[in-house]
Amino acid sequence: MDRNHGAVPPGVPSYRTRSLWVEEPARRHRMPDPVRSAAVRAVLIISVTLVQAMIATLFACAGSWLALPALLSTVASVVAATWAVLDVWVTRQVWRQRHGVVSVPSSTARAVRRARRPRFP
Repeated sequence: MDRNHGAVPPGVPSYRTRSLWVEEPARRHRMPDPVRSAAVRAVLIISVTLVQAMIATLFACAGSWLALPALLSTVASVVAATWAVLDVWVTRQVWRQRHGVVSVPSSTARAVRRARRPRFP
């Protein structure tokens, strides 16, 4: 029998020396705090809106008198959810402007600018 039941393969630390949490580098930078809080708020409002829409649909299918109030509150929640998504976008743009995120022109824009420049012999 060549199998080593219980033996640790070479190069792999045993379970006693291996830590439970291994830090890995982030693939993307973390969102700024105001943008992240606006995004969390938007996700919560959107999820409540979806639940309200489902409840309104079920009330309508059941023929309940509660379908109209549920529909009206769902319409109000859709407006609030749209506002929340716009808030995330505006907060992100404001944060970029205030904290000096530099916008570098792309190579295509640079090429267009060079093509427009008059060339003297």
